[in-house]
Order: sequence, then C-alpha cells, then structure tokens
Amino acid sequence: MTMLTTTAPHQVLDPSLLGRPVHRLPQFAAQLRDDLAAALRQPASRRYWSGTEVEHVGFSQLGGSEPRMRWQYFAAGTGVIGFAIDRPILLAALDQRYGAGKGAIPAPDASQVRVTATEERLGVALGQQLAHVVASRIAASVPGGQPLGAPLPPAAATAGGQPEKGTWVVTMNVRAGELAGKVWFALDKHLISDVLRALVPGRESTTGRQAKPVAPLAQRLQVTLAGQLVSKEVTLGALFDLRIGDVIPISLHRADVMLEDSRLYTAAVTEHKGKLCLTSFEDIE
Repeated sequence: MTMLTTTAPHQVLDPSLLGRPVHRLPQFAAQLRDDLAAALRQPASRRYWSGTEVEHVGFSQLGGSEPRMRWQYFAAGTGVIGFAIDRPILLAALDQRYGAGKGAIPAPDASQVRVTATEERLGVALGQQLAHVVASRIAASVPGGQPLGAPLPPAAATAGGQPEKGTWVVTMNVRAGELAGKVWFALDKHLISDVLRALVPGRESTTGRQAKPVAPLAQRLQVTLAGQLVSKEVTLGALFDLRIGDVIPISLHRADVMLEDSRLYTAAVTEHKGKLCLTSFEDIE
C-alpha cells in the first residue's frame, strides 16, 4: 500500500524584508477587512454589492504565474494602487445594478458575455470606490496621517498593465450567494513601505508627541563596585585561637576598588559625616 504525505510549502524569505514587521501584516489586513465590509454596506454601495460579504482579506506577493487580468490604476497619496476584480464578480455587480430583476436571477456566464463599455465603466467606478478605502486606511495608519477625503482619481498609469513580480497585493475574498471570487489591490513600493512603517512596534506610543531623549549607553549601564578596605595574612593556628574580644591590629592604607574579580582602582579611605568614603581614585595601571 502506498501512503501519500503532504507538507505545507515553505515560505520563501525576501532578504530586503528582513528586520521589517512583515509578520504584523495580518493585523493590518484585519483592520482593512472591517473597512471594506463597512464600505460594501453603505447605501450608495448596496446597488452593486447587495448580499455580498467579505470573507477574508490578506497580503501576499505576486509570483509571476498568476493569470493575466485587466488592471486599473489609481493615485493614492505618494503612491499608486492597482485594482483588479474577478469578472464573474464584476458581472454580478453589473446585473445587481442594471440586470432584469436586479440580482433576482443568477449572473450570466462570464465566458459567454462580451465586454461592454458599461462593464468597463463599472469596473473603474468600483475600483475608485474600493481603492479609496484601502488608501484611506494606509493614510490613517502612518504617523500623523489622516484618511483621504475625496475619491481617488485615475492615475496616469496605463490601464491593463500587469503588476511586476514581487509586488505586494491585498486580496479580498467575497461571496454573493453561491458565487465566490476575489478582488485584488496592488500596492507600489511607496504604499507598502507606509504600511510596514505604520506596523513598527511602539509607533502608537510615540505618535503625536516628541520622544524622550535617550542617554548614552555609558550613562545608562549600571555596574557594582566593591571596595576592599583591608586584607591581612594570619596563620591557620592564630585564626583558630581567636576568641571573642580579641583584636587584630591592622594598618588602613589605600583600598582596592573591585569590579567582580578585577582590580580597577586604588582609593584613599576617609571619613565623612560618620561614614567611610573612598576618594583620590588612581588607576591600577
């Protein structure tokens, strides 16, 4: 009998992302999912997205083997967002808005329907609407940022160009009844940099106020010094002969200043306000 074992594919690390908070992207995706789900429930959106639910939102990088789709590009602050949508989802939105019964019948088979100008205009309109939600979340997350106000205008990029391999994309999985599909948002290097910068730990605690200056390491590092005031050699027999009240004569000279087992300085022993103090430090060398 032959047994088959399956293992999950290993994640390939991008050296350019080492040290950056990529592992925190699911946190940002969860916030973005809430924003997109709320946008689909707006009264102006129900004409297109009635009955459509957002199932999942996640980040990934294009590997170069994805099927080619029609992409629209929109300016977003200092960057550009690419938008693409599964055609069955787009046709379902088109049928919801203009079809007979407005969504009462299943959307037509995408392979049997030619592309119309109305479909292309709707693709641009939905792209503007949803890309604006993504861009607003990014703008509000960076330090000192605010959500974008006006809808995103089309960028100067040529519509239909496929994003390059390695481009970061946000994938939104949606479902409308029995129909499931995806919507993609491609983030250029400026926008993904903003996202990662917003996810740096401790960003929330320093946003909006000046960070406290940090003292040099030499001033912050605490060490313990021990002062060896006196040492005297006696025979083992004399040590065993000691009794309560005996006095060992000593001469108090300079003390050794120790850091663990290392002698760093010698110092003079003085009295100040009833306390013994060390002064006049001199290096051992």
